[in-house]
Amino acid sequence: MILSPNLKGALLMMGSMAAFTFNDACVKLVAGDLPLFQIVFLRGVLTTLAISALAYTMGLRSLRIPAADRWKVVGRTVAEIASMVAFLVALVNMPLANVTSILAALPLTVTLAGALVLREPVGWRRLAAILVGFAGVLLIVKPGTEGFNAYSLVAVLAVCLVTARDLFTRQFSSEVPSMAVAVITAATVGAFGGLLMLWQGWEPVTPRAAGLVAGAALFIIGGYLFSIMVMRVGEIGFVAPFRYTALIWALLLGWFVFGDWPLPSTLAGSAIVVATGVFTLIRERQVARRKARNPASPTATAVAAAPTIGAREK
Repeated sequence: MILSPNLKGALLMMGSMAAFTFNDACVKLVAGDLPLFQIVFLRGVLTTLAISALAYTMGLRSLRIPAADRWKVVGRTVAEIASMVAFLVALVNMPLANVTSILAALPLTVTLAGALVLREPVGWRRLAAILVGFAGVLLIVKPGTEGFNAYSLVAVLAVCLVTARDLFTRQFSSEVPSMAVAVITAATVGAFGGLLMLWQGWEPVTPRAAGLVAGAALFIIGGYLFSIMVMRVGEIGFVAPFRYTALIWALLLGWFVFGDWPLPSTLAGSAIVVATGVFTLIRERQVARRKARNPASPTATAVAAAPTIGAREK
């Protein structure tokens, strides 16, 4: 059977989202056996080695970053570390599906931040979708109600920090090697985990814990690999909405592995976030295509260049 480029892209995107979600499940499972930053350190070592080898096979021979982009890379790395801490704290204290549902708001927050900070053009339809999507997030978080979990706010903070990370990324010049940034990020995150591990302490690594950490590293590497491959096939406008299959995996893993099933309000909020996110992604590509037909438009380049697919890097 010969697969079309779009179908290949969709399968790779679903594989990427499955890998990242299984990584989350492994971290959540091992969090009862090992301190959080020991997990970050051990996973970081394995991930850095694997990504470095992958980058080398892809032809990367230097981690040199152009001088004009170095502070942007530093800002991105700091935002990545902060978002990683917030995300993992929320992950170990909340149902997997709830955290994943809140994280699904990323396309909305990135689009809004791009409009506010980078002055990227955003029409009223996408702005309306963003507002509706944020209403869906409120249904998931449930502020002021009996079902409110304070760690939901930590998950929202993680979304804000990942948005900041993506804003730094959008400002990179074309001379910045993506794999170099991936290696630098993985190494820095692992080193940060090792530093805080000295304060948090070290626990003996049981065979079960070692297997889960190795599994987390394997899945996150798979997520990186698939997310790189998906950028090379298919149309982004067709492929990007398949990122929301992460929520399906989170629901299944949460139910079968952790015995969690979201409340109806959480499911309703998740459906709203996914629907508005898909609309935003599709609308961005429609606008980009229309602008591409009119190269004289001053906004054509900005819209067409706006990325809609990215590795979660958690």
